Amino acid sequence: METDESARITVDEPDENTPLLRDGSTCDKVVPETPLQYKSRWWSIRIMYLTMFLSSVGFSIVITSIWPYLQKVDQTADASFLGWVVAAYSLGQMLASPIFGWWSNHRPRKEPLITSISINVAANILYAYVHLPSSKNKYYMLMARAFVGIGAGNVAVVRSYVAGATSVRERTGAMANMSACQALGFILGPGFQAAMAYIGEQGITWAAVDLQVNMYTAPALLGAILGVVNIVLIILILREHHVNDLGRDLNSINDVSEERIQAGENTDGKIDRMAVLTSNIIFFVVLFVFAVFETISTPLSMDMYAWSRAQATFYNGIILASIGVESIFVFLAVKIVSKRTGDRAILLGGLFIILCGFVILLPWGNTFPMLQWTDVRNATDLQRPLDGIVKLTPNMPNHTSEYVGCPVRQKWCLYTPAIHLAQYLTADVLIGVGYPACNVMSYTLYSKILGPKPQGVYMGWLTASGSGARTVGPVFVSQVYTTLGPRWAFSIICVLVAATAAFLCATYKRLIAFSVKYGR
Repeated sequence: METDESARITVDEPDENTPLLRDGSTCDKVVPETPLQYKSRWWSIRIMYLTMFLSSVGFSIVITSIWPYLQKVDQTADASFLGWVVAAYSLGQMLASPIFGWWSNHRPRKEPLITSISINVAANILYAYVHLPSSKNKYYMLMARAFVGIGAGNVAVVRSYVAGATSVRERTGAMANMSACQALGFILGPGFQAAMAYIGEQGITWAAVDLQVNMYTAPALLGAILGVVNIVLIILILREHHVNDLGRDLNSINDVSEERIQAGENTDGKIDRMAVLTSNIIFFVVLFVFAVFETISTPLSMDMYAWSRAQATFYNGIILASIGVESIFVFLAVKIVSKRTGDRAILLGGLFIILCGFVILLPWGNTFPMLQWTDVRNATDLQRPLDGIVKLTPNMPNHTSEYVGCPVRQKWCLYTPAIHLAQYLTADVLIGVGYPACNVMSYTLYSKILGPKPQGVYMGWLTASGSGARTVGPVFVSQVYTTLGPRWAFSIICVLVAATAAFLCATYKRLIAFSVKYGR
């Protein structure tokens, strides 16, 4: 609640100051700042929320169409190369995050933010033009996605800004809200892709600039437009704000030593390094699992259900967009349940739900995926009888030479049972519950463990963990899936998630808030 009569603002109703996941405390919070400072600070934080959301959208908005687009522009690309294309984003982000973070420590944050978003805009435009070169188009796509990731390195700047612009009471809520924005960006991006599937593969050609606006390039162009909007909002609205643990504006403090004390650098008590390491490992696994899920969804559905490129792009976009809607209800439920169970229990429960989702995805039964006709007609050394098991008819959509089905060059297609559509959809629902719950809880618990200490470096580690997971995940699943098939890929994921849940149980008692640990 804002008042003009006093320079002190009492907040007694939920707003941006209210943690997304409250501890049940009903104590009012008093922030010693003027109403004008309060508005400016929270509008700046909202711009950081938007920047985080758009950064995530930049990763996921083309995730369901990368594979068919890659096949369209370069026939030499296989599923293994797809893993490198998807991982290029996260590798670029992992390398650029420390650079932009260091930059933001020495210069106004507008500089690294505008620079990084400009790189992102240029990379999205490059992605829309990868069809132009006469050869090696797949490498141009790899380069475009790598630079999109470099632009997304501003995540470290966003996290450090929000950490420095919030008091201790506000920080958990702000970090949780930012985590929610990031998770929603990853999940809702494919919804934009699905909405553009109606443009079709041909789309519209702008001959003057050799630009093809189709179902593959339109999402990237939309990402470029949103980036320009983001730059404009940063220039117009973002202001530098830095407050101490009690909410006092440190920009007005001239004594450096006092500022450091007020900021909490000399606060008694040490951060539990084991708890920090555990949180980073859990966050790595959560992001790794979802990166695997997003990467493999399109190739898996094309192999198992004989979907065309357009069908796979559209249907998976709808599925992931539905998961985005589902995640909104998960966030609402988490806010209620966390008051009774605590953060750790929800994190553990989320891992268990993710595990169930991947167990369901394991192939079983006697029904096999349809083989690509173009491969079967040349195959003379098949290892199993095909009569009554695989339909040997050409499955080619009208007006196109596209062959659909599971390619024989993936040897596992000959002996691995198909994953039923009901299995696939059920797993989507479960992963759509477990992932957002784990994502939000990872950030929230991590912020509480760090307490009043400056969190910039630690948040950098968390960013590196997430980026590393999104780098390794796509490469891992593309290699294992192509060579060994879904049974091995998903079995390994199940073992990894189960081991992470066991690790969480072993360190359960150490994952407590800094203030609780030291009786504050």
